[in-house]
Amino acid sequence: MPPLHWLLISILALALLWMLWRYVSLRRKIDSYARALRRVSESQRPSAELSADTQHIETLSSAVQTLMERYESRLENLQTETARLAAILDQITDGVLIVDEEGTIQMSNPGAEKLFGENLVGRSVIAALRHHQLVEIWRKARRRGEPQSESLELPNSRRFLQLTAIPDPVTGSSLLMVQDLTRLRRLETVRRDFISNVSHELRTPLASLKALVETLTDGALEDPPAARRFLARIQTEVDALTQMASELLELTRIESGQVPLQIQPVSPSQLLCSAADRMRTQAERAGLELTVETASNLPTIPADFARLEQVLVNLIHNAIKFTPPGGQIRLYARLDGKYLRFDVSDTGVGIHPDDLPRIFERFYKADRARTKGGGTGLGLSIARHIVEAHGGKIWVESELEKGSTFYFTIPVF
Repeated sequence: MPPLHWLLISILALALLWMLWRYVSLRRKIDSYARALRRVSESQRPSAELSADTQHIETLSSAVQTLMERYESRLENLQTETARLAAILDQITDGVLIVDEEGTIQMSNPGAEKLFGENLVGRSVIAALRHHQLVEIWRKARRRGEPQSESLELPNSRRFLQLTAIPDPVTGSSLLMVQDLTRLRRLETVRRDFISNVSHELRTPLASLKALVETLTDGALEDPPAARRFLARIQTEVDALTQMASELLELTRIESGQVPLQIQPVSPSQLLCSAADRMRTQAERAGLELTVETASNLPTIPADFARLEQVLVNLIHNAIKFTPPGGQIRLYARLDGKYLRFDVSDTGVGIHPDDLPRIFERFYKADRARTKGGGTGLGLSIARHIVEAHGGKIWVESELEKGSTFYFTIPVF
């Protein structure tokens, strides 16, 4: 075969080999791009292959690179907003739930888990809320396609909740927001009871004063013995009102922290003996035995002597008031871990179990206390705030017709 033919065949073979190499190279680059795009579609970062040598596919490379840069920017913005929303939801004390159209919880925040338990995601909203009225609010919102809100009390837990359900007509999902109004309801109850109690306490002395003044005006002034008797009763009622106003003012100042404690080392024995000496005459007049007992080698406590003595005097006064003649009142102190515990026990009529949870409320007095007509109902509330200001706590144990024991603790260190 002539050399020219061999030359042509060689050139043709080289051309075919070059075209095959170009095809394989291009196919390899396209496969590399495909793999990189698949990784990006699976939420991975763009691969370095996207920025490789793209001499032969410049247009495709440029378009894909621009697309990936925009995708990455939007992904970062979405992640930032998601993190910000998650942080906000974590700090919100109200419960927040997102429920899909099938009634399955897709997202919950710590507030919701505190109300309904942990691991709510993936559970049915019916099983998570566990109350038909709450579930009915969610169903009503889905059925009507508009937000629904309702407040209700859960009978088992005694909680007051407000549930707001906001449906999404496009996706069929719903946003549930739950507020725990229990504390607000209790504060409202305390405020209402306080107003009622103040009105009750003021009505009796004011009515008595009005009747006494009218009697004097109608002619009792002309009868000196009767006038002096009526004036003495007026003085008694005015003293009672003055005491009530003074105790209310003191209680308000203690609650607001406007009464600084004069902290100094206090001997428990000296404190008990001082309070007992102040009330001993009153106890003897009532026919009661008042004794003081302390454990040996008690440490001193950092406290305001005058304020803690006031606590003990209030407790002893209550014991005297509700202990029949011939009874006993015992004061005791002992070390209890990191606290020093004081006991004031009596052999009196005791406190009804229904009254025990509210005995330290302002103006709260059991029926038997009202019938005896003494006190303003503020002494125990003042005692509680003084003890709590010292970092301690106060409580009572009682049994009807067997007596009561009031305890309070003060930190030793």
